[in-house]
Amino acid sequence: MSEVSVTINGKSYGVDSNLTVLQACEKAEVYVPTLCHHPLLEDVGACRVCAVEIEGSRNLMTACTTKVSDGMKIKTSTDRVERALKDNLSLLLSRHPNDCMTCDVNGRCEFQNLINLYDIHDIYPKELRNVEFDSTSNAIFRDLNKCINCGRCVRVCQDVQGLSIYTLSNRGSESLPVPAFDLEMKYTDCIGCGQCSSVCPVGAITEEPDYKKVDVQLRKHAKVLIVQTAPATRVAIGEEFGMEPGHVSTGKMVAALRRLGFDYVFDTNFGADLTIMEEGSELIEQLMGHGEHPAPMFTSCCPGWINLLEKHFPEFIPNVSTAKSPQEMLASTIKTYFAKKINVDPKDIFVVSVMPCTAKKDEIVRPQHIYDDIQMIDAVITTRELGRMIRNHKINFLDLPDEDYDAPLGLSTGAAAIFGVTGGVMEAALRTGYELATGKTLPKVEFKDVRGFTGVKDAEIDLDGKKVKIAVAHGTANVINLLEKIKGGNAKYDFVEIMACYGGCIGGGGQPKSTDPNILKKRSDAIYSIDEASTLRKSHENPAIKQLYVEFYGKPLSDLSKHLLHTHYANRKKSVLERAKESVMSEK
Repeated sequence: MSEVSVTINGKSYGVDSNLTVLQACEKAEVYVPTLCHHPLLEDVGACRVCAVEIEGSRNLMTACTTKVSDGMKIKTSTDRVERALKDNLSLLLSRHPNDCMTCDVNGRCEFQNLINLYDIHDIYPKELRNVEFDSTSNAIFRDLNKCINCGRCVRVCQDVQGLSIYTLSNRGSESLPVPAFDLEMKYTDCIGCGQCSSVCPVGAITEEPDYKKVDVQLRKHAKVLIVQTAPATRVAIGEEFGMEPGHVSTGKMVAALRRLGFDYVFDTNFGADLTIMEEGSELIEQLMGHGEHPAPMFTSCCPGWINLLEKHFPEFIPNVSTAKSPQEMLASTIKTYFAKKINVDPKDIFVVSVMPCTAKKDEIVRPQHIYDDIQMIDAVITTRELGRMIRNHKINFLDLPDEDYDAPLGLSTGAAAIFGVTGGVMEAALRTGYELATGKTLPKVEFKDVRGFTGVKDAEIDLDGKKVKIAVAHGTANVINLLEKIKGGNAKYDFVEIMACYGGCIGGGGQPKSTDPNILKKRSDAIYSIDEASTLRKSHENPAIKQLYVEFYGKPLSDLSKHLLHTHYANRKKSVLERAKESVMSEK
C-alpha cells in the first residue's frame, strides 16, 4: 500500500493511496459533515452533504466517493462549500416535518445535529409527504415522512443482510425506500433484525417503541415488575451517556433499572447458562448418535435467524436446536419457578427484557411461547430505548453506584457473557459440552478459532478423540451463503452457530447508533474482558443453575424442561406474490 501526499485546508498530510477524501480528512481530524455515509456500507454520495472543493475540479466533489491522489489539494470549509452544504440541508429540511419534540430519536438524530450545527432555517416552502406510518411489524416502526433518501436502509438490507427487503421507489425528492409492491412490513420476508433502524440517521425507521407501555406499567405499578438484561447491553448502554464505546456498565445499568421502579433485576446471562445446559445436552446426544436432529445441528438463540429459517430455509427446521433463547428460558423460569418462590400468580408479574435486538420484540409474541394464555415476556425494550427512559426520568447514569443483580436469577458465568458476540454461543456450548460428554476437565477454556469478525469461521474441534466440525456465521448475507453451501452438499459440519447481525448481539439492531468503524471490536473486547474476569467460566459450574435443576427442572431435557424451555418452528415460506395477495385479502 503506497502513500500519497495531500493538502487539507493548507496543511500537508501523508495518507494511504486507497483512502477516500472523507477517510483522509478523518485521519487528519478534519471534520466533514455526512448523512448517507456509514462505515458499514459502500458509499454512494447520495446526500451531497460531504461536498468539498478540490483544486483543479470544476465542480464540488463528494468526499465519501472521491479517492485521494498525490498532490491533491482539498478545502473543506470555503464559502462555496458552506453555501452548497447549507442549501442541501435547507432543501432536505423543506421535506422534513418539524416534530422533533415527539420523535423517538430526538437528541440522537444526525440530521437534527447538522441543522443545529449549521444554523439551518426553513427558507423554502414546506412540501411535506403524506405517507401513512407502518407499525405492522412487531420489531420496527416506519414513518417515511421523515425519510431523507440517504439510502442507508436499502444498502444495509441488501449488502450486509442479503435480503433486499427495501428498494428505492420513484425518483428524485419523491423517492422512498419501500418493500416490493409497497407492502406493509408484516407481509414481507423481513426477519426483524432492525439493521435498517440502526443505520437510519433520522426517525424514519426506528424500533417499535415498547418503552412507552413499560413506562405506563412503572407508573401504575399494579404488578410485580421484573426486568432482565442481555449480555450485549452492558457493554453498550454507556454510549447513550457519552461513555467510551466498550465500557462495561453492568452495575450502573442495574442501579438505573432499580431507580426506574423495577422490583427485581435479573440477568439474561442466567438464561444463557440455562440455554447451554439444554442446547449442550442436545448437542451431546447428537454427537453420540442418538439425537433427534440431522447434521448439522444449528443453534437457536437468535430470533432473526429463526425468522430467516422459517421464511427462507424451512428445509433446515429439523436441524435446529429446540432450546429456547436465553430471554425466553429465563422468562419461563420467572413465571413458574420464581413465581412460586415469591407466592405470586404469574398473571400478576410483568416481565420486561432489555435487549440489543429488535427481533426479540417479535420473538415474545410467537404462539409457541405462550402457555395457558400467559405471554412469558410482556415487553422488550432495546438498549436505545433504555437510554431514552433513563434520560426521560432524569436519572444521572454517570453518577450511579454499581449495584448487583438480584438472586437467584442474577448469577451467571463468563460463558454466558460471551453470548453477546459472534462465536460466543458456540464457545460456551463447547466448554460445557466437552466436560459433560467426556467427564474430563477442559484443558483450555478458550476456543479462539471461533472468535473474530470473519463472516464465516470454521474449525475442527477435538472432543477427547472425537473430531467435531463446527462453523460460525454472522451477518445474514454470510449466513445465506453458508446455508446454500450446506444445502448443496459443498460444506459439512456437526454444529453451526448463526447470528443474523454482523458481530452478533453486540451489533444488534437495537444497540446505540454509531458511526465509529471500530465500534464492534470495542464492544467485543469488553465482552471478552467480562469472561476473563469471571470466577466461573463454564455454564454447568453455575451453582444457581445446579440448584434450579435440583429444585425444579430435574435434569436437562427432562419432561418439564422440554415443556418450558424448548420450542418448535413452522414453515412460513411464501412467494412475494403470495404475500401481496395476503395483504390485499386482509384489506377486504
